[in-house]
Amino acid sequence: MAEHTSPLESGQLLSPDIPMLTSPPPPQHPPNIVNGDGPQQVILVQVNPGEAFTIQRDDGQFQCITGPAQVPMMSPNGSVPQIYVPPGYVQQIIEENGVRRVLVLPQTEFHPGGHSPLHHPPPPQPHAHAHLQAFIPHPHIMHAPPHLYSGMAGGTGDMNPQYISQYHPAHTSIYSEQEPHPQHGRPAFAHRDERASKTYERLQKKLKERQGVGGGGVGGLAPSKDSPPPSPQKSRGTPPSGGDLQNGLGELDEEAKALQNCLDAICKPVVTDIQARGVSLSWVAPSRTEGDEEPKEGEESPAEPSLTYEVSVSYNGKDGKYKAAHSGVELSATLQDLRPATDYHVRVQAMCNCLQGIPSDPVSFTTLSCEPDTPSPPRKASGTKSSLVLQWKAPCDNGSKIQNYILQWDEGKGTSVFEQCFYGPQKQYRLSKLSTASRYSFRLAAKNDMGVSEFSEVVHIMTSCSVPAPPLSPELVQPGVTWLCVRWQRPAGSPKEDDISYVLEMEEEGSGYGFQASYDGEELSHTIRNLHRSTTYRFRVVAYNAEGKSNPSAVSEFTTAPDRPSCPCRLTVKGKPHPTSFRLTWEPPKDSGGSDVTKYVVELSEGLCGSSWNQVYSGSAMECVCDGLSPGCSYQARVHCISAGGESPLTEALQVQTPPVPPGPCQPPRVVGKPKAREVQIRWAPPLVDGGSAVSSYSVEMFAPQVEESREVYQGYELDCTVGSLLPGRSYAFRIRAANKAGYGPFSERSEVTTGPGAPETCRPPCFTCKSPTCAVVSWEAPACNGAAVSEYRLEWGAAEGSMQLCYTGAALSHEMRGLLPATNYFCRVQAVNVAGVGLFSDAVLCQTPCSVPATVSSVHALRESEMRVECRTTERDEEEDEEEEEEDEEAAPLLYSPSTCLGLRWEAPCDHGSEITSYLIDLGEKQPILTGPVTKYIIQNLQPDTTYRIRIQALNSLGAGPFSHTFKLKTKPLPPLPPRLECTASSHQTLRLKWGDGPAKAQPTDSLQYHLQMEDRNGRFISLYKGPCHTHKVQRLNESTSYAFRIQAFNEAGEGPFSTVYTFTTPLSPPAPLKAPRVERVDESCEVSWETLPPMKGDPVIYCLQSMQGNSDFKQIYRGSATSFQLPNLSSSTDYRFRVCAVRQCQDAPEIIGPYSSTVILLPPRIDTPGASGATGSKAAEAQKPKRSLTDEQFSFLIIALLAVTSILIAVAIQYFVIE
Repeated sequence: MAEHTSPLESGQLLSPDIPMLTSPPPPQHPPNIVNGDGPQQVILVQVNPGEAFTIQRDDGQFQCITGPAQVPMMSPNGSVPQIYVPPGYVQQIIEENGVRRVLVLPQTEFHPGGHSPLHHPPPPQPHAHAHLQAFIPHPHIMHAPPHLYSGMAGGTGDMNPQYISQYHPAHTSIYSEQEPHPQHGRPAFAHRDERASKTYERLQKKLKERQGVGGGGVGGLAPSKDSPPPSPQKSRGTPPSGGDLQNGLGELDEEAKALQNCLDAICKPVVTDIQARGVSLSWVAPSRTEGDEEPKEGEESPAEPSLTYEVSVSYNGKDGKYKAAHSGVELSATLQDLRPATDYHVRVQAMCNCLQGIPSDPVSFTTLSCEPDTPSPPRKASGTKSSLVLQWKAPCDNGSKIQNYILQWDEGKGTSVFEQCFYGPQKQYRLSKLSTASRYSFRLAAKNDMGVSEFSEVVHIMTSCSVPAPPLSPELVQPGVTWLCVRWQRPAGSPKEDDISYVLEMEEEGSGYGFQASYDGEELSHTIRNLHRSTTYRFRVVAYNAEGKSNPSAVSEFTTAPDRPSCPCRLTVKGKPHPTSFRLTWEPPKDSGGSDVTKYVVELSEGLCGSSWNQVYSGSAMECVCDGLSPGCSYQARVHCISAGGESPLTEALQVQTPPVPPGPCQPPRVVGKPKAREVQIRWAPPLVDGGSAVSSYSVEMFAPQVEESREVYQGYELDCTVGSLLPGRSYAFRIRAANKAGYGPFSERSEVTTGPGAPETCRPPCFTCKSPTCAVVSWEAPACNGAAVSEYRLEWGAAEGSMQLCYTGAALSHEMRGLLPATNYFCRVQAVNVAGVGLFSDAVLCQTPCSVPATVSSVHALRESEMRVECRTTERDEEEDEEEEEEDEEAAPLLYSPSTCLGLRWEAPCDHGSEITSYLIDLGEKQPILTGPVTKYIIQNLQPDTTYRIRIQALNSLGAGPFSHTFKLKTKPLPPLPPRLECTASSHQTLRLKWGDGPAKAQPTDSLQYHLQMEDRNGRFISLYKGPCHTHKVQRLNESTSYAFRIQAFNEAGEGPFSTVYTFTTPLSPPAPLKAPRVERVDESCEVSWETLPPMKGDPVIYCLQSMQGNSDFKQIYRGSATSFQLPNLSSSTDYRFRVCAVRQCQDAPEIIGPYSSTVILLPPRIDTPGASGATGSKAAEAQKPKRSLTDEQFSFLIIALLAVTSILIAVAIQYFVIE
């Protein structure tokens, strides 16, 4: 049920248009009324489970009936009350067992708001009327019909119809006027839209108003024995709050009910400090009742809810209307702005979120008394010239009776110092012996037992004066057409303090009504309005004060001014307008304003804007001529008249258009810029007089030289034009005229224009004459000057027709070209220039220079040694394809010239200048020049070693020899060195160390002499072993007892020298390999030594030699043979022994070769242990008897390398830590 919106919230069952808790007005067409047959009528009100229904009993208390239940409502007079249904609902009467039920059912086609306003239970029923369950009673839970009487409408005896139609039993709640609290305890509030919320607030407001009107006379309902017992919380005499009624929102869960009970259990507040205008309150927070379940062991206690407290105050008694005075979370409050000596009732109410508890029992208190309120200022009751009677009203005494009043005055001095003039309980006082027409200031205070109030505001009161004297006659300040401004003087001898008023009386001439008051006041001037124009009026003034009126003043007569006339009528143009004039006529005004018109004034404005108006006529005639106008212009005319009353309004402006005329002559046209040779641009200005119409076009005519007739060269609306197709240097005449819609105007005067000179004509192609292969003369003829002499010529020259460049500028008709290339094609063209411009170029002409001797050889290079090959030696691979590979490689190697006696040259062929090069001449200085063929490479032979030569080259063709190239120096290399003697300084079975020459073993950086060592392989070819400057070399990976052939060659920058003779060196036999350390085992007083076996070496047997050392003596041989073990008897028990073994190779054709000895093995003497310690040290003795193995050379080397690596790492870490950081 909590998921649906209740009828109170939806606002559809409770329409705001239906009055609540009041008797309904009689409808025009009352609905069907069902009358019972018996004396009483039963109406059942069904209460659903979890909901509540509240009724008021006879004793005035409210009773809450919780569902499920059906409450029978009985009518004592036997009539059924009228049932008012909301829009969209219909009523249905069902009779069961003699009981009639009135059901309010929704129409099937009525769906306001998109959902049904009926409250559906959570499980929908399968029958067809499941949505009507909230209205259909259940017979099995029906109680006996008690004698209940409806008193909701004031105890009339009939049940209030609104109670049935608007308050459904399942959702009924009653609110008192003191508690306009919102409903709470329903989560459905979060689902209401804004419209439903506003409707709900409006219904709550109406409900509060209805209960405020009729709640005082509501009668109670008598309880029945079958009715549920009343709630124990209703004994406080206050209406139930939303916590008990649930406000028609459905049942609350257990936690919300517990919180609601806690909120309802708040105690009444305690008054702690009472003042005259304030009070301090405190209260105790509500606590849970004993019936609330305590948390079980191990469970956390629920968090205490945040409570808000609202304090409300009533000053109309315990049951009066309460108003909220404080709201907060504190347990105390201080109320201010209270009335002194007033009884108050105060109560407190606890709230938590949307839940509200029942207000506590009210507690009463009375504020303390205090001094009276500030009284009102005293007023003047009566007075004379020398006395004043003052009265005042009593202020609020604030709980203590006022005993005396204190009246103070300033004694008429006008200062702020006040003196007491009265002290007593009376509320009036008379002051006498005062000055006439004087002002006095008073203030008042009240006193009671609690103190004296503040003084009232100061009031100023005047004493009376004598009747004023008659004033002087009034004067006219300014007359008007319908008004007169009149002023008068204050009566002579009246004091300044006397408040004098004046009455101005006026009499209209000829009216017969006499003087009538037109003004009454204290001013000395007045403007009388709504008078007639040109009318005489009589005025007099009367002065008066509190003592009486004076006699009237003398009478003055004033006349209003005449009014201005109206504007003249029918302003028109008489006749047809002329280009420079027109005639106006008009009629006199209809209203003259009370005086005759003296003159008429005509104003004229040029244009239609009417910003500037000029007077063109002033006189009494009613027509005038406007002349001196401009043709084709628009004018506006208006007229007004002048009389004694002033100027009339202006007539409406009359628009007049003068006809246009042809425009006037233009100024002669002028030339824009400098005249060109074949065209002229001229410009002109518009005519000074356009004839009243805009110029639409211009016509330009030209007079050619020696031609009398003119011709039109331009017609248009522009102010300039360009005339072309002219001859340069000629004189032309131009004239112009303008035209508008009236026609063409006269021509302007002629303007003479002379065209400028033109550019020269195109030159003829130039002539070309060769003086030599490198020099030529270009000449040309002068073209037509075209009106201006040629000032210069421009000659362009180039090797290609599209890339010619300017090579000459001048006035000559020829030019000599130097520095040309022989046998080369050139292009040239010429152009003429004068003051008028540049003429066109002539056609390009092709020119060719004659042939000549070759050019200079520019680039000469020396050949590298690898390029100095003997070209006459060739290989013949095609003839001997089946020869051996050795012979093919030797024949493939080319022969090279010696750089010590030969020099190789290479150059680039120069330009032959049209004749093919036949040969080259190489000049070596002192030696005979060498003549070669048409080649670009040559090797000079038979030169001296280590000699410098100065060389230059010259090319020759059929026309002669060309110039020599620049001289360059080349030097032959010295002769290559001779081979050194080769020696073998050391040999082993796998290596040979060779040495040659007398130099150091290591090469120096400055050594230029290097060596090439070669060794003969199995195939008889020599392969390279070493190439460098060193004098020694070690040949490795050789075989034992093998002969090897070597040869050596020396070379330097001069070249490679010859190879030496072949040297043969033989490697010796290899010794046996080193043996591992022998194994020694003690056997009683002897020991057995054994070692590993080596295989025979290339057929040579291997024997072994065993040596031993006793103590500190030398090693002695104890065994020699082919066996691999030996047993040594008779060992000394107090001496240690050392053993080592080596292999011996027994060669067939050479002495035997002894191999290296193995590492030494030590045999320690046996230890004699005691019996007690023998068991503990047996294992150690056994270990000590084992022979210790010494480190081999490889192991020792590895140990040294590891130590060096660790040391290097430690040093690097130390440097990093101490030095760098």
